[in-house]
Amino acid sequence: REWYGYHFPELIKIVPENSMYCRVAKFIGNRRELSEESLEGLEEIVMDSAKAQAILEASRSSMGMDISPLDLINIESFSRRVISLSDYRKGLQEYLRSKMSQVAPSLSALIGEVVGARLISHAGSLTNLAKYPASTVQILGAEKALFRALKTRGNTPKYGLIFHSTFIGRAAAKNKGRISRYLANKCTIASRIDCFSEVPTSVFGDKLREQVEERLAFYETGEPPRKNLEVMKEAVVEASQVVAEVKRKQEKKEKKRKKKEKRRLEALAAAAEELTENSVMETEENDVGAKKKKKKKKQQQEESEAEPEENGVEEEEEEEPVPKKKRKVTVEPEQEEEEEEEKKKKKKKKK
Repeated sequence: REWYGYHFPELIKIVPENSMYCRVAKFIGNRRELSEESLEGLEEIVMDSAKAQAILEASRSSMGMDISPLDLINIESFSRRVISLSDYRKGLQEYLRSKMSQVAPSLSALIGEVVGARLISHAGSLTNLAKYPASTVQILGAEKALFRALKTRGNTPKYGLIFHSTFIGRAAAKNKGRISRYLANKCTIASRIDCFSEVPTSVFGDKLREQVEERLAFYETGEPPRKNLEVMKEAVVEASQVVAEVKRKQEKKEKKRKKKEKRRLEALAAAAEELTENSVMETEENDVGAKKKKKKKKQQQEESEAEPEENGVEEEEEEEPVPKKKRKVTVEPEQEEEEEEEKKKKKKKKK
């Protein structure tokens, strides 16, 4: 900021916020290069057309010195780093706010999210913090000072982490110890309500904050605050209404969830039925197809068996031999005589 101030000193007055200043400085760079064309970009960053116009006019009549390119590169890198850190910080703040509103809404409504989170972190848990007495909560975070004071027999500390609360800063010096004791008492009540209530709400925290504000006014002006019993009665009535509303919303949400679940189950059942029907139809079609195939095979086999029989008959018919006429062999009488003689000789030999 100081570095870029030598080049464009008028920008600090127009944009006092640090992260916004870094964004604008990164966008502008060298102020001599800023023109009417970059006015829309400036408006997007600053979120104000009048401021963007003022920055443009100031850049034209600025008293700043020229800046070297090397310095400009360094400024841009530093501004990028600052922007990323500020974005990270915002994200952490949002996360802390959401978590504290769920875990300890009364405590965060009383002393803020940051101080409440520090107290819970130092105690170890919300249950541990709820178990502590108010005197321990008052000096939580100032243990070193307490033990040093006990060792030297000096004055013990009046406040620890709760010093970061806005109430102690607003109180007068003579009333700081009294308001810290009162605030520690209310913090203990708020932590116990948050720890042991079924549906945590910020109603009790708001009422306890009002009581601390009244106590501050009493120390300054002497105006008597309301009694704790009256405030707690009002808080109980409001809290019961809030709890009833929350329960009603939860029941409505549960009904919606059940309806959705029912529809989902019905859809699944319908899909399962459709699948079973499809599978049955497919199996039937497969069976029919298989039967048809079997029939076809049978027919083919029967045809194939029938064909060779017909062929065999035809072949038999074709191969029937034509009856041959016996030829009469004419044997001469001389040959007959020779044959007879040979037969006789054979008979004699056998004998």
